[in-house]
Amino acid sequence: MSSVEARAASETGADDPTAPSKRRAAAAALRGLGILVGLGALILVALLSVWVGTRDIPFTSTWSLLWQPDGSDAAVIIHDYRIPRTLLGLTVGVALGLSGALMQALTRNPLADPGLLGVSLGASSGVVVAIAFLGVGTALGYVWFAFLGAAMASVAVYLLGSSGRTLATPDRLVVAGAAVTAVLYAFNYAVLLLDPRAFDQFRFWTVGALSGRGYDTVYVIVPFVAVGLVIALGLAPSLNALAMGDQMGRALGLNVGRTRALGVVSVMLLCGAATAAAGPIGFVGLVVPHMARFVVGPDQRWVLAYSTLLAPILLIGADVLGRVLGAPGEVQVGIVTAFIGAPLFLALCRRPKLAML
Repeated sequence: MSSVEARAASETGADDPTAPSKRRAAAAALRGLGILVGLGALILVALLSVWVGTRDIPFTSTWSLLWQPDGSDAAVIIHDYRIPRTLLGLTVGVALGLSGALMQALTRNPLADPGLLGVSLGASSGVVVAIAFLGVGTALGYVWFAFLGAAMASVAVYLLGSSGRTLATPDRLVVAGAAVTAVLYAFNYAVLLLDPRAFDQFRFWTVGALSGRGYDTVYVIVPFVAVGLVIALGLAPSLNALAMGDQMGRALGLNVGRTRALGVVSVMLLCGAATAAAGPIGFVGLVVPHMARFVVGPDQRWVLAYSTLLAPILLIGADVLGRVLGAPGEVQVGIVTAFIGAPLFLALCRRPKLAML
């Protein structure tokens, strides 16, 4: 090797055996810094959510009443309406982002979203039954029926996808999800078209909203989201092995069937709870995992962590934007996320590596 080549190798670190580990450590440090930046952004949008609304409250008053409520109308608005709404946005955002990343990892399909397994339509069916046949008329009442419908749909999809001697595979789960979704869609609209009163109530739930829910709704869904969160994050190393294919995963000692079953349970808990509480909210679970992979690469441990953080930022930010754009009223968050998510997803689709997970 010439002196010039030796000097170039020394400068680039080619002769340093510890260079790969140093690069990995630097990448991990940058990703950790990104987590801290994301936490700061989440705190910022949460404060905006508490401050911005149809009632104009100065920021200094908002900050003071946030810590020392005095029983005034402004304090009631902040503590009884805006804080529960922000907490619900945080919980639902975490659930949608994490379930979307998990769904794409399980099916190895970049276009998968949490509704692919029929979870969203199952929740909708539960609400339709509650409204049309049981006379339930409150958001808190919808939650339990929506979650029950989501659970039943998820179980049906998994049983169909794993029927016979073959274990549940991504293709079988997707086909089973499409079949269950078609059946539930037909059932829902048959009932709603025959019952105008039920349709009138259902259309307010199905648009997707964080308004009109209180602490009671947050308390109901938090345990389900927490369990789904623990399962999903625990599956992250297994999902990295599963990304190389079922056969390679088994060769690495992975129990593919158990991993996929636990993943379906986690998606059911996360997406079911989110849809039950806020109604169907599109694009969050589809777009956020792509944003996370764009930032941190394909490692599922980081993708799940970033999706958990980016999704509530997007959802709460969209909710705040809906209040600003619709003043003195507001635009529901499900509509805003569709307008934000659609062009963002089109931009992501232009990436040549979109189909690679």
